Formats: sequence, structure tokens, C-alpha cells
Amino acid sequence: MIAILDYGSGNIRSAQRAFQTSGREVLITSDYDVALNAEGLVVPGVGAFAACMNGLKAVRGDQLVRERIALKRPTLGICVGMQILFDRGVEHGIHEGVGIWSNTVEKLAAPILPHMGWNTVKAHSSSKLFSGVEDESFYFVHSYAVKKSAGEVSTYSHHGEDFLAAVEDGVISATQFHPEKSGDAGLHLIQNWVKTL
Repeated sequence: MIAILDYGSGNIRSAQRAFQTSGREVLITSDYDVALNAEGLVVPGVGAFAACMNGLKAVRGDQLVRERIALKRPTLGICVGMQILFDRGVEHGIHEGVGIWSNTVEKLAAPILPHMGWNTVKAHSSSKLFSGVEDESFYFVHSYAVKKSAGEVSTYSHHGEDFLAAVEDGVISATQFHPEKSGDAGLHLIQNWVKTL
């Protein structure tokens, strides 16, 4: 079973529909034990960094992610659900994140923000997430991002400057884009992630 963490942030219904295409049971939940014991956990996220962190802490989601990593249980962060896995974000002041990776989420130096729409990625050669969709475009909506590598495998995109489009690090992975809004390429990426469960 795949759990989608409901903490008041994210397109959880569209995420549920997208992950159901994998053939797995998909449950939207804020229950700690259910989320902890799921084969895979998806942490969505939409909006400002601080608001997402406040919602996450309200359901002990920060502790949940750390415990799943310790238990070697796969977790996938999406959009701001990726950003909050880092040490801190600087949107509307400095805010602490979950601290899985040590970088800071910063405003993109780009002529037009938010970065909204389809963009290609430079997938790392050892990426499992992007296997078969290395040259495809994915759907982004964000003004902030991480600019330095993180984890074991870093995949980049470009809008004004290079930024992290995805991270793969053992049992925890994350995408800055929305795979659930990225058409066939996004569904293929979701299927790649589900295969790792």
C-alpha cells in the first residue's frame, strides 16, 4: 500500500489518482502508524515553505520521515514536499526544514517567476527515477529551489539558473516538479518509483 500524507498541503486527490495507475492500493492518510507502515509514503506539498512545515509538524510528519528512513522504508517528496526535506528555506524569512539534506531552498534568479510550465531535466546517468524518461519534460510550479547537489543522485533543470529537479538518496527520493501533473512521463516516473518498493 502507498500512503499519501495528508497534512493540509498538496494536490492529494490528483496525486492519489496518478499513483493508483501503478496498480497499488493508494490511501490518503494523516494517521502516523498507517503512514509509517506503508510500503511507500508520498509527501506532497503546495504553497509556502513555512506553511508546509507547520502542517507537517502538526501531524508529526517530520518525525515520520526520519523514522521511515531509519527503518529503510521508501519515501517520495513532491514540490514543496521536496523542499521541506532540506535544512532550511528562505521564503518569507528563514525557516527550518526536516533536515534530511543540508542545503538551503533559495529564490531562483530568473527573469520570470514563478517557474511555471513544462521543462526538461538533465537526468543523472545512474538515476532510477528517470529510467526511460531521461529526455522528457515535466511540469513545474515554483519560485524557490535548491541549487547545490544533494543525496546520492542529483538531477537538474534550468530556469534562469540550474536548480535541483530531483534527488535520489537510498530510500528517500524527491522531485521539484509534479509527476502527477506531468502526463505520461510523470506516470512513468511514478511507476519507476513504485518498482523500488
